[in-house]
Amino acid sequence: MVKKVAPPTADADAVVTPSSGNVFTDLGFGPGEAAVMGMRADLMARLRVLVQTEGWTQAQAAERFGIAQSRVSDLLRGKSDKFSLDMLITLAARAGRKVELALV
Repeated sequence: MVKKVAPPTADADAVVTPSSGNVFTDLGFGPGEAAVMGMRADLMARLRVLVQTEGWTQAQAAERFGIAQSRVSDLLRGKSDKFSLDMLITLAARAGRKVELALV
């Protein structure tokens, strides 16, 4: 027997708060920590796209980045806790990319 569940209804009292532009700030992290976490997430995503667009296998990416294949796996699976911002910048440089920081 399948039990039917009513679809959720809109809560008339719900409050929608606009994003600050940084999900980590929205989650309550302080400005400094949120900025670093945001940069790490962005750089990881860009490195993942680089690996995909270049068509590198994990072994090829590991060779280019100068790290173990298991670390490439962590990178591609978004395990941000395993990479410092410094390391992500190093990986980008090893792949022949330039990382720039802008203060706005």
